[in-house]
Amino acid sequence: MKTEYFAHSENDKMEKHPLAKHLRETSRLAEIFAGQEEYKPLFKLSGLLHDLGKYQPEFQNYLENGGRRGSVPHAKWGAGYARKFKINDVSIAIDGHHKGLPNKDAWQSDTNQIIHNDEPGFDDIVNEFLADVGLDESSILSSNPISFENGLQKEIFIRYLFSALTDSDWLSTEEHFDPGKSALRPDRTLPIDVMLDKLEEEFTSKSKDGEINQLRNQARSQALDKALLATGCYSLALPTGMGKTLTSLAWALRHAKQNHLKRIIIVLPYISIIDQTAKELKKIFGEKLILEHHSTYNEGKKAATTDKNEDYSTEQKRKQLACENWDFPVIVTTTVQFFESLFSNKPSKCRKVHNIAESVVIFDEVQTIPKEIVIPTLGMLNDVQAVMRTSFLFCTATQPAYEKRPGFDGITSITPLIEDPGILYDKTKRVTYKLFDDLTSVSFSRLSEALIECDESALVIFNTKKDALEFFRLMKAADCWGAKYHLSTAMCPEHRKKTIGDIKVDLEAKKKILVISTQLIEAGVDFDFPQVFRALAPLEAIIQAAGRCNREGKMNESGKLGNVFLFVLHDAKYPNKTYAACARYAEELIKSDIEQLYSHNVFEKYYASVFSLYIDQAKQQGINDSRKGFNFETVNDCYHFLDDASEGLFIYHFNEESRQLLHSLEYKKYLSRDDYRAMQPFTVQAYENFIFQNREDVRTSPHGFKIWYGNYDQATGISVAPMEVDNYVVG
Repeated sequence: MKTEYFAHSENDKMEKHPLAKHLRETSRLAEIFAGQEEYKPLFKLSGLLHDLGKYQPEFQNYLENGGRRGSVPHAKWGAGYARKFKINDVSIAIDGHHKGLPNKDAWQSDTNQIIHNDEPGFDDIVNEFLADVGLDESSILSSNPISFENGLQKEIFIRYLFSALTDSDWLSTEEHFDPGKSALRPDRTLPIDVMLDKLEEEFTSKSKDGEINQLRNQARSQALDKALLATGCYSLALPTGMGKTLTSLAWALRHAKQNHLKRIIIVLPYISIIDQTAKELKKIFGEKLILEHHSTYNEGKKAATTDKNEDYSTEQKRKQLACENWDFPVIVTTTVQFFESLFSNKPSKCRKVHNIAESVVIFDEVQTIPKEIVIPTLGMLNDVQAVMRTSFLFCTATQPAYEKRPGFDGITSITPLIEDPGILYDKTKRVTYKLFDDLTSVSFSRLSEALIECDESALVIFNTKKDALEFFRLMKAADCWGAKYHLSTAMCPEHRKKTIGDIKVDLEAKKKILVISTQLIEAGVDFDFPQVFRALAPLEAIIQAAGRCNREGKMNESGKLGNVFLFVLHDAKYPNKTYAACARYAEELIKSDIEQLYSHNVFEKYYASVFSLYIDQAKQQGINDSRKGFNFETVNDCYHFLDDASEGLFIYHFNEESRQLLHSLEYKKYLSRDDYRAMQPFTVQAYENFIFQNREDVRTSPHGFKIWYGNYDQATGISVAPMEVDNYVVG
């Protein structure tokens, strides 16, 4: 009688999961996830071999009689079998399909016994596997290794393979244990023609009168002319207010149609921009095509508020599931989510990587990629483009010098969609740059005097939260504004979102207001002030700040331009050394010739100089070296998109909703991802020294997260005594 082998224990129907069935299901899905024909045999093979180790008698006994989870490891068996036949890409992916992609030496250590024929019972297990699946060894191992130009391309191929294997494995397992959940997963393709029609309706509905609208149409026409080119890396440099979001999407849809690409991924630096971008896209295309995926977007919370509409609630559940693997037509996500998934070795984070393949990825505000990790970041994009047939579009009003050149290992080739953007920048000039007090250092008092004399709304942007908070406190007594607002990351995301909304309402109502902010508003928050005061900063920050001034160009109609005043604060402080060095270099450049600020290509030249002068490229090369050595765990540990020397503080006293949420979590034994996601709108990232100095106001919950029970100011956020303000929260 033939022995029955199982992959998983009993489900609700008291049925075990047959092992051969699971291997075939996983193999079938992995093969589908392989975009290119030449990849399919290896992807298929990874699915067939990944659970070969479950043919161990010890594992079958574990399923039958129970035991400690993970007490019978099984990944090394399939990994060793693939390695014996020198199919190392598959071997590494299988070895990590539970614990995560390993370093090269760890993978070798895991599989050496099998390679050296020193693993007892190995041949018997292989024979049982072959008989159960109904295959012979020659048909399984006929796959030829794929050759790549270099080790970095091979490394991203392994990540691609690992992602497809992990997702396939989890989907097959889910189908066994929870078929209802599996049936809810969205089965949607990118409806390109339908979306193009809706986008055309949107363009048609907008006024075509006026020079700005004509320039927008000309820019869009130029970009669309290049939509039929092959997959690659492209750039869209447009002045603020020129319709960058919809122009990039129109290009992406046509480009996807031409190259048979599967989805569009829009990558943005800040959650506030994601909110407004997703809202705009949903208004045009409807809810069902757009997936928001970031830490503060809680699908479960939304579903709970719409119980009366069963269809909508089901739709939110579908989107929750799609957040796991990005199997969705249009995704709007953060740069942190995107890049940390690509560089991660963890199965849960890597699960979505295979769905980046054969997509159009639009990077908005691309200049926000931290300079300290730009070389490995651009290197990864190079490899993804070459191996996974993905197109990247870099969008910004301040285009960095990301292309490869002597001394800079950047993107191999970037094709601009606009041939002569300088004409557009010249014709859409909206501001006049002015040097406040000739860039001599000024006090808060001098700055306040100038602002009090203003007869219009003003935005003041500082480089640190300490400066923004102290100046806001100074200006609270001034009564020449209809409203005064503070913005910084000392405020939780829910607070910032509401404040930004209130500011927009006041601006539209022509109310005279004063906004004092850190640089968090400089990318994508579409404020429109007649005047902006900006503390000296890196050039990209200055140009982005100017994008909040006369943004819509309405002042031009009366023959006026907005005013951007650049000032140097007495005893100026900066977020970090790189920021300070770039700010000082920008100051030298501006003092030598302020007219350079009106040139569209000044930032590209500035960026190239800054990178050669102030950035330690050798240090960044270490991540690429680890990638070349197939040390996946080391890469994961070394690549950090954000400063991670911080911890989240849940703000108990923000409002009644935050208090009720915390009380509801107290009764749960374990917290789900949805629980943590629900907490994010009320969480502030704080440095460790701040938490230590204010430990009497901080408590650690039984679940391990920290709670701020101290004061929370409804204007400025976490509130502490003035002497404790310096560097207290991240941002």
